[in-house]
Amino acid sequence: MPRKRPLKSMGRNFRPMKTVSPAMPWCSGERTFHGFSGMCVSRAAGLPARPGAIHGKETLLGGENPVAQSAKQHILSPQTETILDSIADGVFTVDLDWRITSFNRAAEEITGVSASDAIGRPCCEVFRANVCESTCVLKFTMETRKPIVNKSVAILRADGREIPISVSTALLKNASGHTIGGVETFRDLSLVETLRKEIDRQYRFQDIVSKSPAMLELFAILPEVARSESTVLIQGESGTGKELLSRAVHSLSSRAAGPFVAINCGALPDTLLESELFGHVAGAFTDARKNRAGRFAQAEGGTLFLDEIGDVSPALQVRLLRVLEERTYEPLGSSRTVTANVRIVAASNRDLAQLVAEGSFRKDLYYRINVVKLELPTLARRKEDIPLLAEHFIARLNKLRNKNILGLSHEALAVFMRHNWPGNIRELENVIEYAFILCRGGLIQPAFLPEYLHAHACVLPDSGGLSLRDNEARAIRDALDRNQWRRMATARELGIDKNTLRRKMKRLNIRADDPRRDE
Repeated sequence: MPRKRPLKSMGRNFRPMKTVSPAMPWCSGERTFHGFSGMCVSRAAGLPARPGAIHGKETLLGGENPVAQSAKQHILSPQTETILDSIADGVFTVDLDWRITSFNRAAEEITGVSASDAIGRPCCEVFRANVCESTCVLKFTMETRKPIVNKSVAILRADGREIPISVSTALLKNASGHTIGGVETFRDLSLVETLRKEIDRQYRFQDIVSKSPAMLELFAILPEVARSESTVLIQGESGTGKELLSRAVHSLSSRAAGPFVAINCGALPDTLLESELFGHVAGAFTDARKNRAGRFAQAEGGTLFLDEIGDVSPALQVRLLRVLEERTYEPLGSSRTVTANVRIVAASNRDLAQLVAEGSFRKDLYYRINVVKLELPTLARRKEDIPLLAEHFIARLNKLRNKNILGLSHEALAVFMRHNWPGNIRELENVIEYAFILCRGGLIQPAFLPEYLHAHACVLPDSGGLSLRDNEARAIRDALDRNQWRRMATARELGIDKNTLRRKMKRLNIRADDPRRDE
């Protein structure tokens, strides 16, 4: 008679056999675990535990019982367990009934749940994720047979603390290729979030992200500028963030509780702009059937942002000058003088001093609005901010589009860094939004960027003179090398599916026996 070993010697993945569903009749009464002995406990909610001795002559995992055969398929070898317990990512598997069948050590540490408590339970009971009831990632994969890569979700640990994790899923198949469940890997993003908040703390001022010296100098004086009641002039090219800076001035000022009202002076003809600014009374002009408050009235007690003030006509400049000097104005068609309790922040993408010299902008108005002048550098002059800004826009679009783009690849970032960005931050935001349309997950690659970014230079400055085709091939080979030439893992990193990777490898003549593989 073979010697019976204690049940615990079967390894971590047989601890759960003491907590299985009563719907599994094969785990009650007397059974033999291939010569192992111990206790098997069957329990269900509200029912007392029913122990059964594991010994005798029948083989629990033998015979024709389909449930027993399913359980047998989920047993991990000691070598596999050792490997899974050695990696930093949490890994667990489920059977076709969503019950956890394996749970590695990292999974224990991240969730605060031991393997013995987790295995045998429905995965939703262990993770309590914010997607469990509505959009379970494992359910999606097992129903559609499509993997999910690096989706951000939140789970509740055993101690009740909510933590962010990134999950990836795949089907779990046996040696015959039949699906026997699902596998999920997950990574604790708590440290990433902590680092991101620290970066935000260091390089974010209000909603402005930067680490360039010119912008940091601006951040240093902005609180003092905001606390004053002085008129502010912001100069910078289109797309540099003039309105964002004006909102920061408003939110840091004593008028923060009041309204912030913006108007683009260059977008309206004089007649409409005057009415928009000062309002009108009924009958002031054709179609003026009722009184209408202007932007000065709407901004009462707050801040009025006059964008592109350099485009205002000389006649309207006179009216603006009076408001700045006397703090009063009359709505169109009215003789009643209205007091304006408004702080003015003006902005222009044109050199107002040059306009004064040319005679198209009033000198007295220029000096009235140029009490405090803030200059925003172009993105070409603050290229060190491109990675920060890209991450900021990617994080925002991930939330808006319910995607999980990880960031820019090194190759895409190289394209970004060599571009001069004539449209500044607005152009950068639009490019990333374009990339979001093409990129389904993983990292944004050069192939997902607009063609015009490559139009002015077909060779990257630090690519050793390689063409875009060669750079794409090099990027794919590098990714293959990082993933030991496993195509599925490589495709996940690149954010493309396996078939797309296969087609690209064929087009670029990249083979598994490529002599450059070991270079």
